[in-house]
Amino acid sequence: MAIVQHLIVDEYGSFVGKKSERLSVTCQGEKRIEAPIMHLETVLITGKGVSLSSDAVAACAEAGIPIHFLDTQGHPVGSLYSAALTATIATRRAQLQARDSDKGLAFAKGIAEGKLRNQSNLLKYLSKNRREKQPEVYTEVRLLADEVLDHLAELERVTGATVDECRGVLLSIEGRAAQKYWAGVKHLFLTEVDWPGRRTQGATDAVNAALNYGYGILYGQVERALVLAGLDPYAGFLHVDRPGKASLVFDLVEEFRQTVVDRTVIAIFNRAMAVVLDERGRLVEASRRSIAEKILARLDGPEPYEGKRHPLRAIIQMQARHLATFLRSERGAYEPFVASW
Repeated sequence: MAIVQHLIVDEYGSFVGKKSERLSVTCQGEKRIEAPIMHLETVLITGKGVSLSSDAVAACAEAGIPIHFLDTQGHPVGSLYSAALTATIATRRAQLQARDSDKGLAFAKGIAEGKLRNQSNLLKYLSKNRREKQPEVYTEVRLLADEVLDHLAELERVTGATVDECRGVLLSIEGRAAQKYWAGVKHLFLTEVDWPGRRTQGATDAVNAALNYGYGILYGQVERALVLAGLDPYAGFLHVDRPGKASLVFDLVEEFRQTVVDRTVIAIFNRAMAVVLDERGRLVEASRRSIAEKILARLDGPEPYEGKRHPLRAIIQMQARHLATFLRSERGAYEPFVASW
């Protein structure tokens, strides 16, 4: 029997309970799956009408297993953690103080740099096999990849005392680079797809629906890493703080979107896997589960990092810890994760 590390519950009317040292998922009295708690890393609730017993919630809290809730479009609704994980006063104090110092700006610039480099590297990675078969596509995508990197020079010139002074400039650089990145992505689909370009809110096409749902899963993984590193996921730097907005999650996720989600979603469509929307333009249950499984498998995939190969999930955790040590002045600089191509 395969070991269940990531329990996905998406069927309407499901019940998650605790049975001995396992989580048990049933629906209308029928057993769906049992997952030993000792192997679990996350529980992902993605469907409506799902209920959990207090014993199941307590068991996950005691074992340090987060329970993430997503709506049907992949937007994070909330997460449950052990209260003990938030008792990291020194790190959180340093995090809040960094907002008004050059550390906050340095981190924001590092995140922006990582995003630009990973956008360029993914375009190069996915276009390299087109050099012989589709030279015109290869040339166009490589040109766009280089144009994304051209924005690094702008980024280096950004100076200021705090991130609040420079946020508008940083977001402008990111936005203009993103236009070139998504233009490059559009050339990389091997089959005809109805894709109007990148859309976030209110997207009703399959590609954007899959991207948005994948990002929702990635948000949960990044939030878990930040909490385990002792950081407050709601006190960000590049993204402005708002009530209920996990700004630091949105910060750190920027350097992982391309490698974890974009690459996976492009592969899903290039392999002609079914991504089905309902009449409201939302992913059907089977497509949500399929995308979640592919994203979680990608997170377990190894990538070069600091001279070795580590699962992407572990790299996210190490980057969160690097951020914590940087904010506490135990590390001289924050170096973003950049995937190879």
